[in-house]
Amino acid sequence: MCYKLMEKGDLVETVDDAIKGVVLKVENGTVTLLTEDDFEMQFEIGELVVTNTKISDSELLPEDTAVLLAEKESSKPRKNTRIKPKLRSQPAMEVDLHIHKLVNSTKHMANHDMLTIQLDTAKRQLDFAIRKRIQRVVFIHGVGDGILKAELEYLFRRYENLKYYDANFQKYGRGATEVYIFQSKSP
Repeated sequence: MCYKLMEKGDLVETVDDAIKGVVLKVENGTVTLLTEDDFEMQFEIGELVVTNTKISDSELLPEDTAVLLAEKESSKPRKNTRIKPKLRSQPAMEVDLHIHKLVNSTKHMANHDMLTIQLDTAKRQLDFAIRKRIQRVVFIHGVGDGILKAELEYLFRRYENLKYYDANFQKYGRGATEVYIFQSKSP
């Protein structure tokens, strides 16, 4: 069987989740991809499948199933990769709510319109994180007058399954809030 190496620009999909995206870079077995929802996420090469290449049916279904069973029995057990505590505590997702990151131009926009766009983006990304079972999300709101931060806290209070607190000061300063989403045990 031949495998195509992943390259920048390939369309890929995760093996275990319904996450699709475009490969941004491949380094040391780690693939950085831009998801359909415009998030940069990192995966091991073995967790992804290239979807933009056509695989013939003969490659998918071996003619002799005995060969397939022999390959399966001879394969080594998968080695568990231990996640270092420092990496475990890093947020899985960052959402930058600075208005210049969300729209091309703020010309002719009222402050209320900009705040509405920022809050809609925050709600959409939070709902995405809950759907995709991402536990930690950092919302970068900046310092400013504190209006966006207060509105975000009001939004977060409407959810029962999360807690929020100031993000890592060394990394974000006072301009970010981290959300921890409690995961339910049901699949």
